[in-house]
Amino acid sequence: MELAKVRGQVVSTVRDPGLPNLTFLLVDIVDEHGNITMPSQVAADTTGAGEGELVLLVRGSSARMILEGKPPLDLSVIGIVDQVTSGKEAIYRKYK
Repeated sequence: MELAKVRGQVVSTVRDPGLPNLTFLLVDIVDEHGNITMPSQVAADTTGAGEGELVLLVRGSSARMILEGKPPLDLSVIGIVDQVTSGKEAIYRKYK
């Protein structure tokens, strides 16, 4: 799994017939401190994540497992992060 920050949404009205009708998000892969390690990735979202939120992602065959069948997905949002801690220190908190 990877951490990412949602930058926005990607809209595609014409798509492969095997691709379900779901939301696509533009995300930046980040480290535990929120520093961008890989910019501008597109991820399928079934969680309802919004701009500015920190999310959990899966890649490859794991990304397809969130939906039935074998949709052509290789990056999916599987969770919205509430908090990241290291030792006793909270590095990130969604709610302060």
